Amino acid sequence: MTLQQGLAFGLIGITIVCFIWGRWRYDVIALTALVLGVAIGVVPAEDAFSGFSNDVTVIIACALVVSAAFARSGIVETVLRPVLPYLTSARTQVPLFTAAVTLLSMVTKNVGALAIMMPIALQVAKRTNTAPSCLLMPMAFGSLIGGTVTLVGTSPNILVSEVRQQILGEPFGMYDYAPVGLGITAIGLVFLSFAYRLLPRSRVTAETLDAALDAAPYFTEVEVPEDWAVDKRTVRHLQTLAQGDVTVMALLRGGKRRSAPHPNTRVQPGDVLLLEGEQQALDDLIQRAKLKLTRSDRPVAMEEPTEEVRVVECVIGADSLLVGRTAQQEDLYGQHGVNLLAVSRAGYRTTRELRTVRLRQGDIIVLQGGERTLPGALKTLGLLPLAEREVRLGGIRHRVAPALILLAAMVLVAFRVAPVAIAFFAAAVAMVLIGAIRMREAYSALDGPVLVLIAALIPVSDAIRATGGAELIASGLAEAFRGQPPILALGTMMLVAMAATPFLNNAATVLIAAPIGAALAQLLGLRPDPFLMAVALGAACDFLTPIGHQCNTLVMAPGGYKFADYPRLGAPLSLLVLVAGTLLISMVWPLQG
Repeated sequence: MTLQQGLAFGLIGITIVCFIWGRWRYDVIALTALVLGVAIGVVPAEDAFSGFSNDVTVIIACALVVSAAFARSGIVETVLRPVLPYLTSARTQVPLFTAAVTLLSMVTKNVGALAIMMPIALQVAKRTNTAPSCLLMPMAFGSLIGGTVTLVGTSPNILVSEVRQQILGEPFGMYDYAPVGLGITAIGLVFLSFAYRLLPRSRVTAETLDAALDAAPYFTEVEVPEDWAVDKRTVRHLQTLAQGDVTVMALLRGGKRRSAPHPNTRVQPGDVLLLEGEQQALDDLIQRAKLKLTRSDRPVAMEEPTEEVRVVECVIGADSLLVGRTAQQEDLYGQHGVNLLAVSRAGYRTTRELRTVRLRQGDIIVLQGGERTLPGALKTLGLLPLAEREVRLGGIRHRVAPALILLAAMVLVAFRVAPVAIAFFAAAVAMVLIGAIRMREAYSALDGPVLVLIAALIPVSDAIRATGGAELIASGLAEAFRGQPPILALGTMMLVAMAATPFLNNAATVLIAAPIGAALAQLLGLRPDPFLMAVALGAACDFLTPIGHQCNTLVMAPGGYKFADYPRLGAPLSLLVLVAGTLLISMVWPLQG
């Protein structure tokens, strides 16, 4: 072993120990490793920032933006809505939601697919008294196996493709993973559809911050547009559309107010309705019934044409100018350039127009305004903004366009018209241009720690290959497997990746293990592609802990899971993937030849 190899191994070893210890953030550890790599000479200074310009980083960032825009479109909810009434128990809910998130993971980033489906699943579970613990972990595992089908489904596939380009001069294509990934997906879906019974059903779920904020209903005011279809449009019809989650408190027509209108009351164009419900339920009804908020059609004050319109929640403080006054008296729009969209007050129900409601200390209100105007208005009015979260109330949704843009990107890559990075970069830009996602939301969708982790580790992990360290480890493994069936070495590489990824993060696992797997294959006289596929599949299938992958972490609190719950379902699934995956890879990607 040379000095440079020893330094490279030492750097990687210290990095792995720090990852496992968990004392510092992953991204901080990776950045520190990059600095140390340059300092000790195993990472050339001119290559230190190559990871930040690498196609891998660009593809992952763009996939996150595209996934976020696709989630905001609401098209998934629209497609699933007809079957939701038939999902009355975990026996029907688990297969459908797991299959849905698995299919979405094939075309979007797996964590984005899970984020799309989780709110729908939790809502259905609440209505049917199904334990969320039965649903969420199978959905998380489904998102992981679904991500193995395409290049952009999961980070390990993207990173392995980059390693192949470095070694063989050509990356894996978008659908090169599909033959093995589809087989694993089919096996995994069948297993999860029944094995969810291994999970506990009595877990107490932890309430999220958004759920706590949603607990208090808002009341808001909407107007029926003049071109509204009046056939069968009654109060009962609107409440049915909202699945009982929104109440029509009053109907205003021709200057007359009708409190608690009868369900058979016909709603006509020009009517003003006072609605009460949770923010998400109100937004869904406004979108589905094609209603419009009475105040949001007034153009908000903009200091610059490049500003974006924002909607924020805030609390009326003790010294607020709004205490004891109405929005009409304070002239929120004329004096401050903001629109009042909704009000929430514990234990209070009203049938009065929104602008005439006398506000009190502690009320939560929803305001709409320009991103530069809002801070000054909040300060002047004495309002305290709530924790940052997405608030959608009557905003425009593009339902079909995001799906078409995503489909176009997939087709361009499939027919090799454009590289993956270019196709998904163009898709992300197109999403912003059509308004499917705003730039501020696009920046929020980027997973900064993960992107920094990958960008910093790319040159660090390459030090193992550049110094000959990968060949050194591979030669030791080759001696152990020489004379043994090649499939045994293939399965061992997958097992190593599968065992390491819960503790190292799948990106770090791939960057370290993939060059070793390729070198092992060459020393054994075998083709490197099966070994790269084995590393990608093993690193992507992290079913044993809640910390190895964001999808597992995302469901931990809402599902009420404990650390030990993950192996109960994850261990048998891991064994299934290990056996089936090794056989499938050897059949699809011949080891010799």
